[in-house]
Amino acid sequence: MRRKTALIMILFMAVSAFTACGDKICSSVQQAGGMVAGTDEMLAADNVVEEGITPIYGSSIKDGVYSIDAASSSSMFKITKCILTVENGKMTAEMTMSAKGYLYIYMGTGEEAVSSDESRYISFAEKDGAHTFTVPVEALDMGIACAAFSKNKEKWYDRTLCFKADSLPLTAFSDGTVTTAESLALEDGEYTVALIFEGGSGKSYIESPALLSVENGKATAKLTWSSPNYDYMIVDGEKYLQVNTEGNSVFEIPVAAFDRKLPVIGNTTSMSKPHEIEYTLYFDSTTINKK
Repeated sequence: MRRKTALIMILFMAVSAFTACGDKICSSVQQAGGMVAGTDEMLAADNVVEEGITPIYGSSIKDGVYSIDAASSSSMFKITKCILTVENGKMTAEMTMSAKGYLYIYMGTGEEAVSSDESRYISFAEKDGAHTFTVPVEALDMGIACAAFSKNKEKWYDRTLCFKADSLPLTAFSDGTVTTAESLALEDGEYTVALIFEGGSGKSYIESPALLSVENGKATAKLTWSSPNYDYMIVDGEKYLQVNTEGNSVFEIPVAAFDRKLPVIGNTTSMSKPHEIEYTLYFDSTTINKK
């Protein structure tokens, strides 16, 4: 009888040790095998990949560590900061999350996560009081599927990530990756080019097409605003003053690259106090025409 009782106790302890691992990883991995949230359980997904954009792979980025903008298809999976590391053509991103509601993520869909070996789950790390996930990045400017496992709901939620190449400095790209006046073999002279203007409240804009001047492989755009109330612009940290004294504000600024969003700042004097506003300009190389 004593031997039987002892055997039962040993079995009980073994089962307890196996099922009660004592931390969130063990118990939640067991739960993660179960469920995937349905579309009726998720907010409508945001489109994080711009139409017609070309993915940029690690071979086109110089080795280094960069701050990069990362977009998520769900406001419930918000990335507040992202650091991209590039080494020998391989890219990884450390994403800092706005909250601590997810225990791990899987690079793929929720259905794939359920049937996957748990060794492929990416656990969070604690850094400066926030949860971070470090993930492989196949390419920039491309939708990357991932599933996030909710601590509270105990379900996988499908997400799409996109790491934005236009948020990297131009110096991060390998030679020949960025489209420039030199790579386009533009001869010295005057051209016109269409531009896409984004940012601000929408009340002011820059006229398109713009005048483009090329000299010794360097391009300069002459920009005309829809308003006379801009007194300077900032491009790559350099301040450019308006070049006219009457009419709508006109500026001449360098065009370091085509076919990518270039961040600029415009200082408006139309408010009670001068105010710097962030914009982006996209110069479309396919629309360049010689005057």
